[in-house]
Amino acid sequence: MHDSILWRRIDQPGHEFCELIDHRLRGVALFTHEKHACRLDYEIECDPNWKTKWATVRGFVGDRVIDVRAVSANAKWTLNGVPCPLVDGCIDIDLNFSPSTNLLPIRREAGKVTAAWLRFPSFLLEPLEQTYTRLGERSWRYESAGGKFVAELEVNDSGLPTKYGNIWIAE
Repeated sequence: MHDSILWRRIDQPGHEFCELIDHRLRGVALFTHEKHACRLDYEIECDPNWKTKWATVRGFVGDRVIDVRAVSANAKWTLNGVPCPLVDGCIDIDLNFSPSTNLLPIRREAGKVTAAWLRFPSFLLEPLEQTYTRLGERSWRYESAGGKFVAELEVNDSGLPTKYGNIWIAE
């Protein structure tokens, strides 16, 4: 399986390129945060059931260097080698700055999941309850934080979002 996509932010300046090769996502996000330029390169490796094995994020938020590695071994998480028991049991990583990781539960046609949410700009892991409801062949309703955030997702054949609410759209 191979697919790639270029997203544009709708709500603020920014773009992201993402490539899907087999069970690996790889991409780069370029945007601004509090008037600082940001570049975040990421890579995520999943097992054949689309469960996260590891994820890396490297880059810059302004002049701050970002270099994180989250690893899940039997749903026991570490962040840069430090145990993260708060997200133990989670099978998905969710990159707060990217629409790419919605692909993981969509590929499994999951309903309710709790993801290990890599927050931006802190780059700490915390649990995030999520619900994916299929609306059509290529559309999903996404809810998180107990319904505090809701977005309709349209996806391509691979499961990559082509539209993510009023935040991201494929070019």
